[in-house]
This record gives sequence, structure tokens and C-alpha cells, in this order.
Amino acid sequence: MSIETAADEAVTLTSDLIRIDTTNTGDPDTLVGEKAAAEFVAEKLTEVGYEIEYVESGGRNRHNVITRLAGADPSRGALLVHGHLDVVPVDASEWSVHPFSGAIQDGYVWGRGAVDMKDMLGIMLALARHYKRENIVPPRDIIFAFLADEEAGGKYGAQWLVDNRPDLFEGATEAISEVGGFSISLKDDVRTYVVETAEKGIRWMKLRVRGTAGHGSMIHHDNAVTKLSAAVARLGQHRFPLVLTDSVREFLAGVTEITGWDFPEDDIDGAVAKLGNISRMIGATLRDTANPTMLTAGYKSNVIPSVAEAAVDCRILPGRMEAFDRELDEILGPDIEKEWMELPPVETTFDGALVDAMTASITAEDPGAKVLPYMLSGGTDAKSFQTLGIRNFGFVPLQLPADLDFSGLFHGVDERVPVDALKFGTRVLDRFFRAS
Repeated sequence: MSIETAADEAVTLTSDLIRIDTTNTGDPDTLVGEKAAAEFVAEKLTEVGYEIEYVESGGRNRHNVITRLAGADPSRGALLVHGHLDVVPVDASEWSVHPFSGAIQDGYVWGRGAVDMKDMLGIMLALARHYKRENIVPPRDIIFAFLADEEAGGKYGAQWLVDNRPDLFEGATEAISEVGGFSISLKDDVRTYVVETAEKGIRWMKLRVRGTAGHGSMIHHDNAVTKLSAAVARLGQHRFPLVLTDSVREFLAGVTEITGWDFPEDDIDGAVAKLGNISRMIGATLRDTANPTMLTAGYKSNVIPSVAEAAVDCRILPGRMEAFDRELDEILGPDIEKEWMELPPVETTFDGALVDAMTASITAEDPGAKVLPYMLSGGTDAKSFQTLGIRNFGFVPLQLPADLDFSGLFHGVDERVPVDALKFGTRVLDRFFRAS
């Protein structure tokens, strides 16, 4: 079977996986197809001769599939290649195609998970099957991991496995996964592929204010809704200070070298805006963010409740946690109760043999391309795997149309991935696995 046949299979498998609704609301009682997707992956791997570990994690009906392809040199550290089976919720009425159709039309594979991240799962699965069928032995062990629960923080997926089954990742020294390796067009004649080397930390926070309950017709000076609303408004309007991390500086320096654009710190937001569609993602890595996302209070329109709550999505730069906490306390004041789930930032350097292999694999398929590191404003399962001492990168190589708003497709309406990009990614990762 040729690599082009494997690339065709990657397209088919991506579509097949999208058709399995694996919506993760964060509530284990509302899960739908995560188990079905894991069983699909397990069947495709065992069909070609893999021995798999099928792990139900956390006793919460969460399912993971892990297998290892032996490499030529068992003394070398293994490469972990991981992706998540779950997707975020979707409102089908907003879409031009059904979000779980997996439709292949107009040069794209459409559906929830097309870029986050069933495209990578399809490529992983196609290459794993190709290597087994053709008896291809990579230079070192490759661990393929298909994981649960990433969209809710990995508590019942990657984090559970790291805490309870670290043996599955024994010997892994480096890892690749989502949201990196895709192309952006900074100049008409040059494509730049951005590899994720860093992620902001995540804090999903609940704010709570207590007041005095009473009748809505009375005068009240201790209204929990009023106090919470004021605090949330202060936080939502606050602008955290500019902090340029090493990863961001290296990315901006690379863009300057390619385009000649300057990024002066006294007007860096305006300069970053010139990056086009990716400017929202890069702009979010210049400072911490704290975005209110949900408000909860009361049970009847004429009753003042005693408690009001708000959810806030905080994303914090590496090295900024203590400063962020101080700033948060100043903004909110002493009467706001806080509780949160926290996931750490991730950061590594853009150097070494693995990075060289990434660059060589991309330029072999796209001569003249440039490769740069960048920081992801979101988060991935790399946050869990770094606790095992694994060095993490985002590397799902996709050659994209210059006018495609790729970052806007993540968790967005009409999520889709170009068919040609999937085939490109399969060829690049094949080269990468053979060279790494």
C-alpha cells in the first residue's frame, strides 16, 4: 500500500470518526459516543495486528485506546502521538451541513471535530495501519494514544492515565499532538508553518457572592446579584499587562525576518493585527486573560437570591501565576469567594533533533516553506503529559488555503478541514515518523 493510499484512508477515517457523535459537555451523565469512537479505533488497530490497551478511566464510562509500534532502536526514547476522541457541543441549526455528517464535499471534510481533532486521529490511525500492513519499522517506538475527556480538562482521560497508568507511556521522551504544524500565509510566495511549543495555563474559575435574600419589591443594600455583577464587570473590562515570553518573541522575530514587519512594544496589538486570521490567537498570548462566560443566580423574578455565581475562563502566561493572583484579588475585592480547577502552562524550546525532523518533513513536501514556534492561547493534553517529563509539541501538519480562517474553525460553526490538507499531513507525518 502506497503512502497515497494511506492518505486517502486518512480522509475516510476522519469522516468516519466525525460521524460518531462524541460530544463532551463536562457532565459525565450526558456522554454519548466516546465509547463508540474508542471501539471503532480499537477495531481498526486490531484488524491489522496491533495489541492494544483498552482502558476505561476513572470508572466514569470514559474510554481510551493505546498501542505501541516497536522501533528499530529500543534504547531510544519513545515518541508519544496523542489525540482526543471527544468534541465540544454544537447547535446543529447554525450549520450549513449536519455537524455529525462527516460530509466530504467542496474539497473539505465537514463536521464537529474536523480540526479539533479528528483530523489528527484519522491521520494517526491511517499511518498506524499503513506501518503494520507494510511491516514498516520506525527508528524508535511510537506510542499511539486515542484519549477521552480532553475538552473538559482531561480529568477522566490523559490526567487519569498519567496518575493511574503511567506504565502505558514508559520511555516516552517527546510527544506531538494538536494545534500546531498548520500553515499561515504571511507573504504571497511564502507559507509559514507554526509549531506549538508553549501553552498558557488554564484556570476555570467559579466566583461566588453571598447576600441577603428577600422580596424583589423591597429596598436591599446587600444584593448578591448586584455585588457579583459589579465584580464581573470590573474583571471583564480589565486589561492585564503585556508580557512577551520567549516563545512569543521567537515567533515575532521569525515573522519580522520573513516579512520585514516590526512589532514595537508600544503598539504591539496594532502590529499583531497585521497577521490576519491568526492575529486573534497570537494576540491572546501577549497577556493573561480572564473572560466571564456564565452567570447563575436566583429562581424567581421577584425573589432576591442569597447567592450569585459566575464562571470565568482564565488563561495565564508561563511564570505569571503569582502576579495574576495578586491582580485578581485587587480587581475582585475581599467579598468574592473563588474556587477553580487549574491546569499548568506548558513551554519548551524550539530546537533539537525532533524540531529538525519537523522542519525537514515539511520542507520536503513544501519547498521554500518556513517553520516557526508559537504559543497556544488554549490548552491540550500536553499539560498532563509534561508531568511525566515528556517534551511536548503541537504538530498536525496541514497545508491550508491562504484565505481560510483556520483558528476561527476551532469550536466554531461549519468546522471543516481541507481534503488536500489531510493528505498533505499524512505524507508529512510519514516522513517525520521515519526521520525522528
